[in-house]
Amino acid sequence: MTGAGVGQGRAADEAGASAKATFAGGCFWCTEAVYAELKGVKSVTSGYIGGQVPNPTYKQVCTGMTGHAEAIEIEYDPAVVPFEKLLEVFFATHDPTTLNRQGADVGTQYRSGIFYHDAEQKRIAEEVIAKLDAARVFPGKIVTEVTPASTFYAAEDYHQDYVANNPFQPYCQAVAAPKVEKVRKVFKDLVK
Repeated sequence: MTGAGVGQGRAADEAGASAKATFAGGCFWCTEAVYAELKGVKSVTSGYIGGQVPNPTYKQVCTGMTGHAEAIEIEYDPAVVPFEKLLEVFFATHDPTTLNRQGADVGTQYRSGIFYHDAEQKRIAEEVIAKLDAARVFPGKIVTEVTPASTFYAAEDYHQDYVANNPFQPYCQAVAAPKVEKVRKVFKDLVK
């Protein structure tokens, strides 16, 4: 990617046809599976962001000591699926009110975060959070961090497309599958 675009919250290339979004919403297997369903999403990579250790491993991140969050980096076409829609899906598919936790997954690596790639993404994320809090959409205040994107480290190969490659794994069936089903029902106009 070169340069930073404006509008639609893009960290876009010169043609404006590609942008990046980086989200942490608990286990990256689930988050990746959700966004892989959407039109306009070109790729979703599971990985780690926001920590102090370069090139962390899954084992290191699981200790909670590296400072990284399990996250996904999305490459998308903002003309097909704008950043606001990606955020709508983000907030509908995890609990943004629990600090350092998603369900049974506990630790800073499971925190809720939006790692923005430009000032427009930051503005949009902050506006969306303020509107959701003002409307009391959730039972508690949103604790999602909104911070600049730092170095994103792709997770090990076996984590990529994990739900698609392991559909009968119990965690995938119990946690990821309901989130994917929700997206297919609630956001059917966005699904491929």
